[in-house]
Amino acid sequence: RATMKSLRFISAEAFVSNAEFARKSLGSVAHNLFPLLFKASYLLEQGEVIHDLVENWPLVDFNMGKLLGTTVDYQEDLSHRTCSVCLESCLTGLRDYVLNHPSPYMKRLKVVDLTGIKDVEVQFCECKKTMGRWARTQLLSKLCLELLVYLQQTQCSPGTFEISIDVLIDLYVTERNYELVVQALLKKCYCPLKICCVAFRSDNLALQKFFYIVKLADPSLLRKLEIVHNVRLEMEHLEILFSSIHFPLLMSLTLPARTFNVRRFTATDEQMLTNIGEKMSEMTQLTELSVSFSILTGRIQKLLSPLKTPLKMLDVSNCSLNHADMAYLANSFHANHLEALDLSGHNIPDLYPSIFFKLLSHSSSVLRSLTLEDCNIQDTHVNMLILALSPCQKLQEFKFIGNPLSSQALKHLFTFLCELPMLKNVEFPVPRDCYPIGITYPIDDASLCRFDHQKYESVAEELNLILLQANREDVKASTPLFGSYDAAVQETNNELGAYLIKSFKETLEKFTTSLNKMS
Repeated sequence: RATMKSLRFISAEAFVSNAEFARKSLGSVAHNLFPLLFKASYLLEQGEVIHDLVENWPLVDFNMGKLLGTTVDYQEDLSHRTCSVCLESCLTGLRDYVLNHPSPYMKRLKVVDLTGIKDVEVQFCECKKTMGRWARTQLLSKLCLELLVYLQQTQCSPGTFEISIDVLIDLYVTERNYELVVQALLKKCYCPLKICCVAFRSDNLALQKFFYIVKLADPSLLRKLEIVHNVRLEMEHLEILFSSIHFPLLMSLTLPARTFNVRRFTATDEQMLTNIGEKMSEMTQLTELSVSFSILTGRIQKLLSPLKTPLKMLDVSNCSLNHADMAYLANSFHANHLEALDLSGHNIPDLYPSIFFKLLSHSSSVLRSLTLEDCNIQDTHVNMLILALSPCQKLQEFKFIGNPLSSQALKHLFTFLCELPMLKNVEFPVPRDCYPIGITYPIDDASLCRFDHQKYESVAEELNLILLQANREDVKASTPLFGSYDAAVQETNNELGAYLIKSFKETLEKFTTSLNKMS
């Protein structure tokens, strides 16, 4: 659907489309037109013009989210375009802002906010080349270090050293860019561009390195902390982390798989869990928590009850929760505030159907996203599910792949889903009748793709027709077999793949050595 452009925006596009003319004429452009020209240049991918606009930026702040978001002159939101040409031009323009201005006293820029950039699966930019969060972390760190080297080697005007610009960014650090980012953070106080880490994601990193860099990144500013996949953080490490570092502004916390395992708990571990809960209670801004693939049977209350602020997002997928855990969740003060909930990997219909009802009824007035993957929801449970979802009138996203539902049951469910007014995204399973008879759930990775693709396409077409006939073409329905898209994993999958192969090789070597010793 085409978005309306104002006459001002059309004029701005015409101006920036001739890059040579635009660059020569920037000196005579009114300061309040820079944001308009920036968005027009970004839409047309005019890298050179973007560079020069940033290099000569006349305003106090430069906020990517606001500049590219919905504006009066052009309502389309471009903040999900992580176009490599545009973003590289922005960042090199920022470096040259520090270096190339003839009169430093005219420089007003104090804050650059890059946190509004959204990484999405489908890119609409012409170049089709994206710059993800990892690459943005890498480039900004590199430019800061280059800037320092240049300032040391060159005779710069004294005013250049007085420039101080806070650059707000979501850092993403792995083994491969660790050294570079560490150097940039260590030298932050000498650099005119100050990296200010608002969100920090760490993957494929040794624990020692993680602890070191998270301290360097200034935890007092951190709003989001994601420790994922290949960071071997266990409960004792988490206790040390929370005891030695304070996160006063932290709003969102994601912990790696197997951080907790109550099956191995001793009295010391119980005390450790209590300490962690108490430390989390000091994080008064914390409203999002993800502890997926940890074993937390019977301990959810111990972990969550100390929190003073209600959670808005909770991911306890594959955490082996029991009836007491679910009862605590349903009756806790968190239930009335949950906007996003992931209970995947729990046998909801058999273990705690009535408690599940209660939990959904308590969160129904605010719930926007619900994920129930691999929950053993069968055809006989669909009416119960419809009843439970009926009050959730604000639901925007419902994901339930991996459940043994027939195509008939899916059609019945979709007819109901059309009635949820805010719904935008549905992830549904491959129907059970598309798989060979006797398939067991949860389906292992090897069998996941062994279904009748033609039959699936036919059912998917029927489901989309149900949406279409109900005038709900605004709802996107899909079956991502291997889980939802994760931009960060997608960007670094080569490095992570290499790490996993290395780990597997090391495990095999240890196993072989043990066998040899035995024989």
